[in-house]
Amino acid sequence: MPSLEKTLIRRIRGRGRGGVVTPPEFLDLGSRAAVDQVLSRLVKKNVLRRVSRGIYSYPEKSELLGEVAPAPEAVARAMARRGAQRLMPTGALAANQLGLTDQVTAKVEYLTDGASRRAMIKRLPVVLKHTSTRNLATADRVTGVVIQALRFLRQSKVTEEVILKLQERLSAADKEQLIRDIPLAPAWMGEVFRRVAMTSSPSARKSKA
Repeated sequence: MPSLEKTLIRRIRGRGRGGVVTPPEFLDLGSRAAVDQVLSRLVKKNVLRRVSRGIYSYPEKSELLGEVAPAPEAVARAMARRGAQRLMPTGALAANQLGLTDQVTAKVEYLTDGASRRAMIKRLPVVLKHTSTRNLATADRVTGVVIQALRFLRQSKVTEEVILKLQERLSAADKEQLIRDIPLAPAWMGEVFRRVAMTSSPSARKSKA
């Protein structure tokens, strides 16, 4: 058990502070019962914090703020890893990630093809909401984030300023991906994709022609 604890701590520290882990990630080191026991002991030693059932963080420390809560996205990714789930941010979260809004969300919500899950970071809910595989065709790609952000803004709110922000925010590779994924987006979004990508994407200019 002592050697398991040392190996587990070494692996967690190798990821750096702010990391979020789950027991299944360490089953190559020992049985589930042994791993659970070590993680529980590390919580008691104040090395780790239990974020939610089966989810642990290696907290960051700040001279001004003290212990910093883990990033919601890191918690969501950890929950998803437990079931090999895909994720796609929804609504205001997607728009916020792209710099299209500074609206503070009441919860951090992702669509997933796995089981619905929920965790709390202090008073902020992190929610994984099950949806069909069809709705996740662009999950884990920039296109999925853009689609969700545009759906949140609505077509009437996609101004020239929004187009310019997306052009500045997205890389050339991101813009190429948008063009490839036009068939997977609503028709009006396809036109937005072309406008965002036209400045730097050869395939976008060819598609528009």
